[in-house]
Amino acid sequence: MAHGNFTQVTEFILTGVSERPDLQIPLFFVFLVIYGLTVTGNLSIITLTSVDSRLQTPMYFFLRHLAVVNLGNSTVIAPKMLINFLVKKHTTSYYECAIQLGGFLVFIVAEVLMLAVMAYDRYVAICNPLLYMAVVSRRICLLLVSLTYLYSFSTAVVASSSVFSVTYCSCNIINHFYCDIAPLLALSCSDTSFPETFVFISAATNLVFSIIVVLVSYLNIVLSILKIRSSEGRKKAFSTCVSHMMAVSVFYGTMIFMYAQPQANHSMDTDKVASVFYTLVIPMLNPIIYSLRNKDVKAALKRFLTNPCCSFKLM
Repeated sequence: MAHGNFTQVTEFILTGVSERPDLQIPLFFVFLVIYGLTVTGNLSIITLTSVDSRLQTPMYFFLRHLAVVNLGNSTVIAPKMLINFLVKKHTTSYYECAIQLGGFLVFIVAEVLMLAVMAYDRYVAICNPLLYMAVVSRRICLLLVSLTYLYSFSTAVVASSSVFSVTYCSCNIINHFYCDIAPLLALSCSDTSFPETFVFISAATNLVFSIIVVLVSYLNIVLSILKIRSSEGRKKAFSTCVSHMMAVSVFYGTMIFMYAQPQANHSMDTDKVASVFYTLVIPMLNPIIYSLRNKDVKAALKRFLTNPCCSFKLM
């Protein structure tokens, strides 16, 4: 519908990861493999921590929900991206774009908070082992996960609503491979100060809170590990912490780079690289870093493959 000299946007065009025609098919297979590994790894974690009787502890409960979040985050982005590698017209409707942005925000905010919850869980387990089952009871676990999902959903609704409350006129080419906040607001022909301010404050608050919880938890974990008399025990514990902190650092680093900065400082091409990491690469790596290197998970996988019935938990 025409409004003066402007036409209201009804669909968007995604430029994709790369606009070079010769790279579309190679990139399709690269990201198909990444997404396939993401689905396989995270579904394996979800299945094993759901059915194996020996993996019914708070740590594996949170790992299961991290896998759900990772799987959801990739699934919101990857299928549409893979289709766009194979077709010439990379269009997405106005409402499809809004739904994708909302879904992405739900899972990305949930992951930020879930990492903090997992760090707190490890802090209690290592620093206060005698109080572990009382502090991190099943009721507390359900409460923490429920609040995480509720908060992430509420944040996503407000953020996506504010982004799509502005006016988009004429120009509808999104310089990205999915509907994200920064490239969308760059297309707006109206005032974007409210969504920019809300996204900046929300992202900064979530990241700072989560990072503080993670840093304080791991600082106390390190101090506790240093008190371990066995050098082999300290080495093993430090190795586990380093692996976790590497994954957390990559995730938080890309999130800070993407969202905790003013809109004017964004470089879309650089943001695409960062986006690939936290929407596709990190969800693929998390099952390996957090679970598949774990002896309990390996043993559970072996039991499940050799005799599935015997690994089922008692209902």
